[in-house]
Amino acid sequence: MLESIYVGMTGLLGYSRGLRVIANNTANINTPGFKSSSLQFADMFYTGGNLSGGNASQNYDQVGFGLNTTGTAMSFKQGELRQTGNDLDMAVDGQGLFVLQDAEGKTTYTRAGQFKFDDTGVLVSRSGGEKVMGMDASGNMVEITLAGQMLNQGKPTSTIKFSGNISSTATRQSVDALPVIDAAGMTHTLSLKFSAIENTPNTLKYDVMEGTTVVATGRMLFGQNRPLPGSTVVPISYTPAGQPAMSLTLDFSTDVNFLAGATDDPKTLTMASQDGVGPGTLSGTAFDGNGVLRISYSNGQTTKGARLALARFDSPDAVGSIGNNQFEILNKNAWHFGSAGEGAFGTVRAGQIEISNVDLSQEFSDLVIMQRGYQASSQVISTANDMLQELFSMKSK
Repeated sequence: MLESIYVGMTGLLGYSRGLRVIANNTANINTPGFKSSSLQFADMFYTGGNLSGGNASQNYDQVGFGLNTTGTAMSFKQGELRQTGNDLDMAVDGQGLFVLQDAEGKTTYTRAGQFKFDDTGVLVSRSGGEKVMGMDASGNMVEITLAGQMLNQGKPTSTIKFSGNISSTATRQSVDALPVIDAAGMTHTLSLKFSAIENTPNTLKYDVMEGTTVVATGRMLFGQNRPLPGSTVVPISYTPAGQPAMSLTLDFSTDVNFLAGATDDPKTLTMASQDGVGPGTLSGTAFDGNGVLRISYSNGQTTKGARLALARFDSPDAVGSIGNNQFEILNKNAWHFGSAGEGAFGTVRAGQIEISNVDLSQEFSDLVIMQRGYQASSQVISTANDMLQELFSMKSK
């Protein structure tokens, strides 16, 4: 009967551990990236105690010594992906885990992609401040930083495109307010003036001017109501004040006609576009499906930054949970490193997080089983105790 009390105690201990695992799962039902666990049960050792006087080597003489627990097993089933509206919240649609590194250089892994750029421009975890690691072209782990990318220098103007009608009857006409951006990002305003040449039909003189200063001059030839080859693209050299000379191209090759018309006609020649861009400041950051950082600037330009590193494992037995939504490597031979968009690593979903994979209905079902097991083990102890009390009372009589 004392052995029965011991067996009942192992049941109480085992089911109390099972209750703790269920409590931990349900408590983390809203924890991003949380992976549920289940307690593994096993029967304890046996003995051939020969309690019935038979052969101890035969199975029917074996008696058990109760319940044992062999640890927990994590479920890495993917949780639901939920929109957050924050571009630096990320989820992995696949098997990959984000790679983190703390101040001491310790590397951990997480499915909770809640990140931010800190005051130094380095991408870190919002919860613990660990650096989020990227992977360079050589496969080396590097930090993801905005250093040197807070400003976009833009680019100088190289081509100005025109569209509309150049009047074949007007003696003078002009296109004003042509913006030109130099290498320093400064904007200059030019104008283009056409004038007829006496006794020279289908030919116009052009002057490119900055204020009253002639920057470039030349002739354009027309035929069949269009600029002739050699006049469709006009190269000029322009030297902004305090800057080196820059090459400009005046492009009349598309949608430019040479027709009779007034200079105030709505279809008269205008600037269609110019390809220069002024300086811009950082306006947004986000990661694409392949984990590549896309940096946006106020001047409309975008550039690529570092690429997120991802890790994955072959077996859940190679993973250990260390809290704070992080995991560690238990068997490095079962781990692989790469990037999003490569095989089983999966793709990155920006503006989303993966919520807990806890199945609440399953947890409640397991809770009932744990409770019944605990009650049964408690009843075994109570019954064994009653039997001992009865034995003691028999002796007293």
